[in-house]
Amino acid sequence: MEARFAPEPSAPTVLCALGIAIAPEYRGQGLSRRMIERMAEIGRDHGLDTLIAPVRPTLKHRYPLTPIDRYLSWRRPDGTHLDPWLRTHERLGADIVKVASRSVVVTGTVPEWEGWTEMALPESGAYVVSGALVPIRDRP
Repeated sequence: MEARFAPEPSAPTVLCALGIAIAPEYRGQGLSRRMIERMAEIGRDHGLDTLIAPVRPTLKHRYPLTPIDRYLSWRRPDGTHLDPWLRTHERLGADIVKVASRSVVVTGTVPEWEGWTEMALPESGAYVVSGALVPIRDRP
């Protein structure tokens, strides 16, 4: 019989940000950029050479019918991302590594969804909801 042991864990090399939230009254002051820069500094101070972060595009909710892959390809005339939050990351040297097309799935009954959305949902199908990145729909 051969004994097998789990390999020694390797030293971490990546810092993962879970999110950045700036209170509305402080937005537009460059704090989001500074937060990203500071996270990267903290990572480097601890020997972590990479910072990764899930990013929720700021303006995607305005285009809920557009698939995220297509939205990510939209550029301004100067060549930078249309979305300001993506643009901030881009200016700091970030790359999009992977897209989570179904990052959040919220299940609920029709009455619950009617309460959450403050909309009548009279039949099965898809509905555009203010603030949502994609239409809501009943299960396929």
